[in-house]
Amino acid sequence: MRRLRGPAAVLAPALLLAGCAQSVDPIERLGKKAAEGVRPHATAPGPGYRRWGLTRPLARAPVHPARPLAAHPPAPALPPVVDHVRTPDPVVFLTYDDGSERDPRFADMVRDLRLPVTLFLTDSVAAPGYGHFARLRALGAGIENHTVDHRAPAGQPYAGQRAEICGQQSRLRTRLGVTPRLFRPPYGSYDRTTRRAAAACGISALVLWRAALTPAGLTYRHGPHRLRPGDIVLVGPDESTGPSLRERTVRVVRQAQEDGLTVGFLEDYL
Repeated sequence: MRRLRGPAAVLAPALLLAGCAQSVDPIERLGKKAAEGVRPHATAPGPGYRRWGLTRPLARAPVHPARPLAAHPPAPALPPVVDHVRTPDPVVFLTYDDGSERDPRFADMVRDLRLPVTLFLTDSVAAPGYGHFARLRALGAGIENHTVDHRAPAGQPYAGQRAEICGQQSRLRTRLGVTPRLFRPPYGSYDRTTRRAAAACGISALVLWRAALTPAGLTYRHGPHRLRPGDIVLVGPDESTGPSLRERTVRVVRQAQEDGLTVGFLEDYL
């Protein structure tokens, strides 16, 4: 949510605005008890919203129709690079990077609010806590690719970039049983080689962000504006002296509500 040479230098200011795995399958450790607590992300939240600091319930996101699979998929092409989704739906998308923060109460909040979230995981950061992310996945969270070692891709050889992306595809498939379609290049750093490598690894889109929540508040990549339909929001990494992940998430949700928006599930739209 995703180092610096070439095009990376252009995206470095955006970074400033934002901010070995176990062999046991955490899905097996999750068990039936956790699975029974799963609730679809598209359903409306219950009265517990006040517990998490919201003054009113989060509105239900529109139900986005599933896209039919093509009988004959087109030949591989370079995946697009997106920082927002073109949609008339009044939704924004919450994304989180790396996987360093594993507060169990964040998972409780996602469950209670039925909050759609997308997590871009880096293996070297997230590996000690894959069980936590298995729980979030069971609660409806999207699990996507953020490389193995969080190196800036731009300017690196094709083989190295492919190893970082495909390697994380393999790890997430083994640890969490998912094969990501989305990839966030660390620091927002990418070049044409990154897109080629991503395509070879089965990635359908490179995902940046249009707004980021930092300790200073929401900051926008393309100048000040309010949250708009389709904005992809990066909820920045943990700040040891700042608000918790839960508090930062609530801050974004409140702002979305003030702007007449709710939270959608990114994977329904990309």
